[in-house]
Formats: sequence, structure tokens, C-alpha cells
Amino acid sequence: MSRVRRPRPVTSRSVARRGRGIRGPMFPHDLPVWRSRAEKFDLLVLGAFAPIDAQWHDRLTKLDIAVDEVPKIRALDPDSVNWPDEVVADGPVPLSRLVPAGIDRRGAATRARIVLFRRPLELRAKDPDDLTDLVHDVLVHQVATYLGVEPEVVDPELGDLGDED
Repeated sequence: MSRVRRPRPVTSRSVARRGRGIRGPMFPHDLPVWRSRAEKFDLLVLGAFAPIDAQWHDRLTKLDIAVDEVPKIRALDPDSVNWPDEVVADGPVPLSRLVPAGIDRRGAATRARIVLFRRPLELRAKDPDDLTDLVHDVLVHQVATYLGVEPEVVDPELGDLGDED
């Protein structure tokens, strides 16, 4: 005669013991908490670029905005770094780069683009509001470089920041 085995009740201890952990999503997909850090940063960049694009849209139609995790450019000598105008940096660490329009390796035409480096920008911000301001300032400097004007022309409030006391 065979014995009928009753299944053991599944407890949190038995699930964790077998390495399965919590199954299924903790939050619905439509809540903001579901987004990854990179997705949140992308939305922040789009939000910071929107007022600049609204003002300068006619002259920015051939400009793309991109986000990279970390910069792929490095200073050869970190002690005496002289970055070109196309790079916005904090000392030896680049925060963004303006890549001019040109021809790629295959001979196809490329559009000009501003590349923001997510990790260096996040590491320099103390809180989310500071990150928003930093991304906006970097975008203003890069758009000004692209347009060949001073940053204060792109965002007049940028020049007022140093006058506050």
C-alpha cells in the first residue's frame, strides 16, 4: 500500500531556503517606481531639454540628445586637463560631450548630438533637484556651444545664478 503524501504548506522560510525569493512584481508596471534608474534619468533629460527646445526648436532640428552610462573619453594626463569646448567636465571627469555632425565609418552621414554621461552627473548631484539643475546647466552649455552663442543667450537665468547672495 502506498502512502498518500500531503504537500507541505509553502512558507516564506521554505521558499527563501530554496533560493526562490519573492516571485512576481512588487509594484504595477504603470507606477513610476517601476522604472529603472536609467529610465528615470532619460525622462529627466527630456524634461530639462523641453524648455530649451521650445525656445530654439528651429535651430535644433538637426541635433540629437543621447545618454551614455559612463564616458568613453579620458584625459591623458588627469593633473593638467584641457578639454575642448565640446566637452563639459568637472575636472578630469567629462559630464557631457557635443559630437559634431560628420561621416561615420561606413560613410553614412551622422547628425550632431549631445551625449550626457549619466553616472558622473548622478554622482555630482546631492539630491534629485540638484541633478535636475545640473542636467539643465550642462544642456544649456552644450546647446550654446552647438549654436555658437554664449550660454546666457540660451538661458538668461543662467547668468543670474552667480549674483544671488
